[in-house]
Amino acid sequence: MSAMLQGSAVQKIDHEAIKLRQHGAWSSGDYAVVGTTLQIVGERLCEALDLRGGQAVLDVAAGNGNASLAAARRWCDVTSTDYVATLLERGRERAVAEHLDIVFREADAEALPFADGQFDAVMSTFGVMFTPDQERAAAELLRVCRHGGKIGLANWTPDGFIGHLFRTIGTYVPPAPGLRSPALWGTEQRLAELFGSAGAAIQTRRRDFVFRYRSPDHWLQVFSGYYGPVLKVFGALDEPARAALTRDLMALVEQFNRSGDSTVVVPSSYLEVVVTRALN
Repeated sequence: MSAMLQGSAVQKIDHEAIKLRQHGAWSSGDYAVVGTTLQIVGERLCEALDLRGGQAVLDVAAGNGNASLAAARRWCDVTSTDYVATLLERGRERAVAEHLDIVFREADAEALPFADGQFDAVMSTFGVMFTPDQERAAAELLRVCRHGGKIGLANWTPDGFIGHLFRTIGTYVPPAPGLRSPALWGTEQRLAELFGSAGAAIQTRRRDFVFRYRSPDHWLQVFSGYYGPVLKVFGALDEPARAALTRDLMALVEQFNRSGDSTVVVPSSYLEVVVTRALN
């Protein structure tokens, strides 16, 4: 999650060590408090994929299950995966509340425990983009998706609010040297590099998700208290640095806020992606 460097890696990177730190970040706080607000993104992605009842659908790095729930509401046979067990439990609670039949399974997006071509559709909303080994993760999405099937992604863009957020916190706790930025998944060029060689057709649509909070202070309280990567950065800083980061984040919210009143209405751009695997 902390990787914000653009460009190619120029040195050997310990992906497993980075993954372990990322796991600690996502396990801290309670991402579901933020994740639940993003539900509309999963609904939109399922429509972009044109899902059909009875299709086998895999949600990768599913968090608390937004896209999983959306697919299950469309009568798909859904498997929801993440490498953070507590997030899967939150998704399971939501599925039980809605009487939706979803299989939840702990899994690493870079080593999916499924057969080649097992799924008609594979999805990830703001999830797989944060894997440290991007090529490996993309190869896994392609591998478990059948020929002619679809991969649907929602990825934050580098120039949107979340892209700016992670560049800001990266100035206080820098990412691992040489690690590719996850925001590259929000660019057509990087998507072509990751999926184009497999003969896949790639369609993209730029969208906005709008963060809505009671006030800038309320936004900061939620993100610093529940959104693991931001929480971790605040925890790593001394008091003067925390105060400086607070000022920078509040300025960022002010820059993007279009509410015109004391509330927060902040659009954040993301790329909605549909990759269709070649038939052979």
